[in-house]
Formats: sequence, structure tokens, C-alpha cells
Amino acid sequence: MLFFIATPIGNLGDITLRALEILRDVDLVAAEDTRHSGVLLKHYQIDKPFISYHEHNEAMRTAQLVERLAAGENIALITDAGMPGISDPGARLIRECIKRELPFTIVPGPSSILTALIGSGFSSEKFFFGGFLPNKSGGRERELRAAAAREETTIFFESPHRLVKTLRASIDILQDRQLCVARELTKKFEEFRRGVAADLLKHYEARPPKGEIVLVISARE
Repeated sequence: MLFFIATPIGNLGDITLRALEILRDVDLVAAEDTRHSGVLLKHYQIDKPFISYHEHNEAMRTAQLVERLAAGENIALITDAGMPGISDPGARLIRECIKRELPFTIVPGPSSILTALIGSGFSSEKFFFGGFLPNKSGGRERELRAAAAREETTIFFESPHRLVKTLRASIDILQDRQLCVARELTKKFEEFRRGVAADLLKHYEARPPKGEIVLVISARE
């Protein structure tokens, strides 16, 4: 059996009791970054064989893991934070399990997407998640224009190194649309900062942001 396990997005206390029970019982843990995930397992005194599973070895590892699953092993897949397969490796392995009719289950847990959405205070009835904003300015502006026309709340992941560029582009595209920068969610310096792009830009130009960032854009009225 393959277990897709959501892990904390910051606060280690957010892992579920079910997830801990499964991690203690499986034969193998496949992790995006074994060093990062090792901190989590050590915190809960879980000692299991580790194997890496990340974007650079996903194809090779998928073939290996599928064979071990077919042989009857129980394997847990975790990423650095949140749910595997959401802007992280994992979707390929699920598809292969479906193709070969191998059993798997999803163990839900923390989500930076939902945490940012609710914390923004914007409408949560309908929303669109766009993953990471593109690195190149053309792609980034295209996504922002689509968000400007959308009648649903829009959510993106963004790098702290690119946030200022994104806010600068948002001034003309999103104009007076309300935005929320959700940063360092569940951690000590958690922040939900709301406002129009021009005001947020002024703030983050003076105080360069750090940590994981989720950008939430309110729906078109």
C-alpha cells in the first residue's frame, strides 16, 4: 500500500495522529528531501529507512517504488511541506499506481493553500489555485491578467525573491484589487498582510520578505 501523507507546512505540531501512526508502521519512507523530513521524523522519534523522491529522480524512483509496492511493501510518500503532488513530486507515482491497479490512500493534513485562503478574509466559496507564478515577466503578467478577470479568488505560490516584482506588475494589472500576502504560515512570524498592490509594494520594498509566501487575489466584483 502507498500512503500519500500531508506534512506540516511549518509548525511540527500540525501533523495528524493518523499520519504518525502510518509513518511508524510503513516499511519505507520516500521523501522529497531526506534531511528536511528527517527533522520531522526525529522530532517524533520515528526511525525508518529513507529514500529520496524529488523532481530530479522522480521517473527512476517511481519505477523502483512501484516494484516494491507490487511486492507487498507499505510505503509512505512525504514532501517538505503539505500534500505530495501539489506543486511537489507525487502525481507521477499516483498515476502509475492507478495504471497498475496498486492500492494507495491519501492521508490529509495541513494545506498552505487553504490556510492562506481563509486567513485572507476573501471569498472562499470558489477559488482558483495557479501553483507557482512563472519566473519570466511575460508569463507572470499573463497569469495576473487572468486573475484580474476571474470571478473567483485566485491563489498563487510566490518566491520571496520575486514578490516585489510581482507586486510592481500588479499595480497596473490589478489596480485597486485587494491582495493578501500570507507569509510563514503556522510559524512564529506568521503574517497576513492585506491591501492594494501599491501599498504592499511600498511595504515590502522597505522590508524585503523572507520565508514561504502565498499570494491571494480577491475576486472581480
